[in-house]
Amino acid sequence: MAKLPINPFDKQKTVAENRRARFDYFVEDRFETGIALTGTEVKALRQGEGSIAESYAHVEGEEVWLINSHIPEYSHGNRLNHEPRRPRKLLLKRREIAKLHGAVTRQGLTLVPLSIYFNGTGRAKVELALARGKKVHDKRETVKERDWKREQQRLLRHNG
Repeated sequence: MAKLPINPFDKQKTVAENRRARFDYFVEDRFETGIALTGTEVKALRQGEGSIAESYAHVEGEEVWLINSHIPEYSHGNRLNHEPRRPRKLLLKRREIAKLHGAVTRQGLTLVPLSIYFNGTGRAKVELALARGKKVHDKRETVKERDWKREQQRLLRHNG
């Protein structure tokens, strides 16, 4: 019997996903964080626009910031529009921030956003991961494993 993926977060509508992060990093721990947005940013996300492909999170003192995420300007926002690549504050509890800060400084881990989504109550959330970078040989192993699984499925479809 195949293992079901463990997804403890209530994802109703996924807006942006960082698929490259699972290839470049070993994901060790995941956090669901809120994100401080302006009105036009929320409207642009509700339209399904946004990218977190090159983004990362950074701990500064008692705050965590999402850096280099791109939420395009809202088309009807006129002069009240937002800056597309501004740093956005992530909302976490103090204990979680301390845990993240310790892991980043002591263990050399990286904070990588995996996805931006809306939960069941309509709030924008960021799935943030503590991740360890993969070496080149680890990436090759991941590609080999993925290709072998694809080949297995193809063989089962044709022979089974």
